[in-house]
Amino acid sequence: MKKILFLLLVLPTFTNAQLLTEPDKQLHFTAGAVIQAGTYAIVYNKTKDKKKALLYSLGTAILAGTLKEMADSRQMGNRFDTRDLLATSYGALSIGVTIQLFHK
Repeated sequence: MKKILFLLLVLPTFTNAQLLTEPDKQLHFTAGAVIQAGTYAIVYNKTKDKKKALLYSLGTAILAGTLKEMADSRQMGNRFDTRDLLATSYGALSIGVTIQLFHK
């Protein structure tokens, strides 16, 4: 099951690898990774439940990215950029999968 989940999460990253060549998208990727890792640590320390920590941390990172894009879309001449949200989500997923692989 873990191998299937890993492939399902990593496969889109390979198909959209060019997304992360832009400096702005790299920042979004990093932000998603940092938010996910920090939230995972906080939730896991409180609950000692890996699944709950993973779900809450992924949700928090994606929610933060969505809220940021919604705030950006309110600025004059700016719009909701789904590619920014995708980069943030990839950052969160990559750290989430990595933590699950090495946190036994």
